[in-house]
Amino acid sequence: MSGSRLMRAIRVSEFGAPSVLRLRSDVTVPQPGRTQVRPTQLDYSVQRAHSSSYKTEVIVLGPENLRNMGAAIGIPYFTAYRALIHKAHAKAGETVLIHGASGGVRLFFTCQLSRALGLQVFGTAGTPEGMKLVLNNGAHLAFNHRQEGYTDKIMEATKGRGVDVIVEMLSNVNLSKDLQMLAYGGRVMVVGSRGSIEINPRDTMVKESSIVGVALFFATPEELKECGALLYAGMEAGWLRPVVGSQYPLEKAAQAHHDIIESPGAAGKMVLTM
Repeated sequence: MSGSRLMRAIRVSEFGAPSVLRLRSDVTVPQPGRTQVRPTQLDYSVQRAHSSSYKTEVIVLGPENLRNMGAAIGIPYFTAYRALIHKAHAKAGETVLIHGASGGVRLFFTCQLSRALGLQVFGTAGTPEGMKLVLNNGAHLAFNHRQEGYTDKIMEATKGRGVDVIVEMLSNVNLSKDLQMLAYGGRVMVVGSRGSIEINPRDTMVKESSIVGVALFFATPEELKECGALLYAGMEAGWLRPVVGSQYPLEKAAQAHHDIIESPGAAGKMVLTM
């Protein structure tokens, strides 16, 4: 179209390794409809969807100095809220374990939200630095999930009772262990997985526990509005603090996606800057 403005964008035409992300400089700027807006400048959080499809969401925060914070909130915070409130129905006084994975910044948001909801918060991370971030973002106790016997330490912290809710970032590694750490009536919220795992269904029977999958894609407009209201309240009150980690220019998007998989531990949300 004559006179159309062009922009830079990352285009992906197939699933695969980070190399499938291609930077284009000739993408036409889309024109908003009557009920839509077109942000003038955005930063983007780095996500790996593998073979799944997700909605794209934009959070508009207003002042320019909040751009990176907005990029770091998005999917991680909304997923944390959906897991804890809409699916686990977590209640103040219950114990929640946020089981981290490499680069799993959702862990930090879930810790912050859990603490604000009055839960007893346990978090795991894979490095000493990650454990410090977990404690600085609301967890009462932190455990290194790379150390032998860490699940025994978690059970000791509950005096053998087990935890009420587990928010699981890497189900294909941890799900079997999760089921054994639950209290009676406990719930595992599956928010991340990179493959399959074998479990013993009897572990769910002896405690009448539940395994619940969580996908933000299925949230209703009303649920997203509810989540957004608490998000803004949390930022105003100061307990919601986005954790921004490494920042990459748009032309290094493939490198950012490689690093998010290969990172030895979480250190904040990776952000692509325009």
